[in-house]
Amino acid sequence: MTDRSRLDARYGRAPLSRRGRILAWTLPFSGLAALLMVWLLWANPFGFGDAVDAKDLTHSVVDKSTVRVRFQLTAQPGRRAACAIKAMDFQFSIVGWRVVEYPASTEFIRTFSTDVTTVKPAVTGLVASCWLL
Repeated sequence: MTDRSRLDARYGRAPLSRRGRILAWTLPFSGLAALLMVWLLWANPFGFGDAVDAKDLTHSVVDKSTVRVRFQLTAQPGRRAACAIKAMDFQFSIVGWRVVEYPASTEFIRTFSTDVTTVKPAVTGLVASCWLL
């Protein structure tokens, strides 16, 4: 008897049946395939469906209580969108916040400029997030 067969006999291990071998190979791969499908639906790496995106272009401090944010909005033509614009101070604390809705358009990429009122002097302004309505 070899060492392996002695150990198998001692601990009651038996070789896998044909069905057991099939399950041993099928279950992990089907689990990985399911995880891949869930990730593809959640992350949407290929950009299926409607999407919206914003790219900060510039910001300027108008005065102690106002920041002007200029950004580029990319959205599906014919869809309304909304964006949250924030102003921050030198400690990265949010000192101003504004949500602005934009009407539907036939253009895919549009440029907007929005003023945000602040409670303290701000040093920067940017788009926090955008979504379709």
